[in-house]
Amino acid sequence: MTEEPQDATAPTDARSASELAESAADLRVALSRILRRLRAAHSSMEVTPSQGVVLSRLYRDGPATVAALARAENVRPQSMRVTLAALEERGLVSRSPHPTDQRQVLLSITDTAGQQLAAARSAKEDWLAQAMATELTRADQNALLAAIPLLQRLLEH
Repeated sequence: MTEEPQDATAPTDARSASELAESAADLRVALSRILRRLRAAHSSMEVTPSQGVVLSRLYRDGPATVAALARAENVRPQSMRVTLAALEERGLVSRSPHPTDQRQVLLSITDTAGQQLAAARSAKEDWLAQAMATELTRADQNALLAAIPLLQRLLEH
C-alpha cells in the first residue's frame, strides 16, 4: 500500500472539507450578526449600503471621478451616478472640477458628511470595544486579537 503524494502547499494537519464548510457557515452567520449590530450602533446618516460604501471610500481615499468610483466598486458608471446624485442631493457629496481634465468632475464628501462618518465610526468602534471588554475574558480577547490578521489574510484571497 502506497501513500498518496501530498500537495506541498497544503498543511499536513488540514481539517476536512465538511468541517471547514460547517465552520465557514458559522463564521458567516457570526460576522453577519456583528455587522448588523455595528450598523445599528449608529445609523443617523440613514444611507443605503451602497451609498455608505461610496461615502466611506471617498472619506478614506479622497476625491474621485464617477468612473474611478464605479471601477473600484465594480458597478456600472450609470449606477454610480445614481448613487452619487442621491448623496449630492442630501448635501453629503460635492463636485469640483478635475485639476487636469476639464471633461471630468471630482466628487468629495462634504465636511458635514465627514463629521457624520467619523461620529458613526467612533460609535461603532466604541460599541465593539465595550462588547469585547465586557463579554470576553482576557484569553478570549487574546484569541480574537490573534484572529484579526487571519481574517485580513482571507480578504486578500
